[in-house]
Amino acid sequence: MSQLVVISYPDFFKAEEVRLKLWKLQTEYLVELEDAVVATKNKDGKVKLNQAINLPLSGAASGGFWGTLIGMMFLNPLLGVAIGATSGAIAGALTDIGINDPFMKALADKLVPNSSALFVLIRNATMDKVIEQIQSYGGSVMQSSLSHTDEARLQAALTASIPVAA
Repeated sequence: MSQLVVISYPDFFKAEEVRLKLWKLQTEYLVELEDAVVATKNKDGKVKLNQAINLPLSGAASGGFWGTLIGMMFLNPLLGVAIGATSGAIAGALTDIGINDPFMKALADKLVPNSSALFVLIRNATMDKVIEQIQSYGGSVMQSSLSHTDEARLQAALTASIPVAA
């Protein structure tokens, strides 16, 4: 079963840095991500979700390919491309895989301006090694489906990295 973890950062770009670090850790087989989305809230309070996969674009590309193939069978490949790409883009825009977009927007709306949050859906992970790699970025756990013990352990590791002002 996948685990959801949402970590907020007081910096606008920090969540993206951590997502890149998690992708690197995924290539090292320390974590298996199902979805990783960065939410940012600009100085005007507008929330933007930065998805890992652009579904409308990939849908349009796939639809264009299949449209061309079908169009060639009926001797009208240009019409096939147009119809295929349009229907693929629409299907991609209507598809929601991974973490629910309205949930992410509602939670990201609670962020302070000029900050970010990382929404991660984790299939599998070597948690002690992953925490060791991301704790230097700091952050606060906003929400998770981890056990209370694991969530407290994660928050303690993230908080320990924050230098205390004298």
